Amino acid sequence: MSIDIAGLRKNYTRGGLREEDLTDNPITLFRQWLEESVKSEAAEPNAMSLATVSEDGMPDTRTVLLKDIGDRYIRFYTNYKSTKGRDLEANPFAAVNFWWPELERQVRIRGSVSKVSRDESNEYFQSRPRESQLGAWASEQSSSVANRDTLKEAYDAVSKRFKNTTIPTPEFWGGYKIVVSEIEFWQGRPSRLHDRILFTFEEETWNYERLQP
Repeated sequence: MSIDIAGLRKNYTRGGLREEDLTDNPITLFRQWLEESVKSEAAEPNAMSLATVSEDGMPDTRTVLLKDIGDRYIRFYTNYKSTKGRDLEANPFAAVNFWWPELERQVRIRGSVSKVSRDESNEYFQSRPRESQLGAWASEQSSSVANRDTLKEAYDAVSKRFKNTTIPTPEFWGGYKIVVSEIEFWQGRPSRLHDRILFTFEEETWNYERLQP
């Protein structure tokens, strides 16, 4: 069956974004949109596409999960030795994108990146399911592996190693904080006249402007 990719389109009709809907701190509006996405029963409301740039200037994206929101930051966790970890070591800046089709909304965020404290990483790691903790130890994330059996053997080995004990946080695993410098809210509208509001943090205050779709 042939698919007419160019003909795939959707008319957006669910809502709009007016200036009176905005808040002084856009993170407050982001929290509100995230909560509404959860209520809409989106499959993975906290999933975000994370974009990084390698030392040699090559961009990359992948999906990670948002795990915390602060007054001006968002946080996620990963293997520091992964491709994204190496990218962020070389270029400590990132962009993320949230897409909530159920609400016809998108949020784009850009900012500088730094590692969170070991105490914060430990606290989150210990809250994870035990199977996820073992997986973090077993996987040399982004490295090649001969086959699935090899990965299963590594998992079984760490399962045996930490049997009946608390699993410590690996030194190579932890959190990143993205300090938000820009955040854009996109609401789908009819006739492709979408609403776009861009907030920028400058001189210790948030300023916003409406962008053309």
